[in-house]
Amino acid sequence: QLVQSGGGSVQAGGSLRLSCAASEYPYSRTFMGWFRQAPGKEREAVAAVYTGTEITHIADSVKGRFTISRDNTNNTLYLQMSSLKLEDTGMYYCAGQDHWNGESWHRPTAYQHWGQGTQVTVTS
Repeated sequence: QLVQSGGGSVQAGGSLRLSCAASEYPYSRTFMGWFRQAPGKEREAVAAVYTGTEITHIADSVKGRFTISRDNTNNTLYLQMSSLKLEDTGMYYCAGQDHWNGESWHRPTAYQHWGQGTQVTVTS
């Protein structure tokens, strides 16, 4: 089960941190990630971390502004968002795998479990 917290409304240029508490994670050698979805648009990958090596992947659209991290002591996934832009507005979801199905980290179909979503709104 993935339970999200954080998010909210912030002015452009500001920062927010999202958290995702994973009660049954992580499974070894799997991805945990963050996705977002703006109204009328498809869900897109933001960042992911591979639990086997802790290697991270960041989407080009947020590279240099967003950081994904994981706290193994409390099984929590984080997304630190800085220098937020209007186009970062959307519903953000954390995602986890209980097995790797061969799909790339950036595909929603790679993940079997999803958090409930949290809204991030960036204002001018």
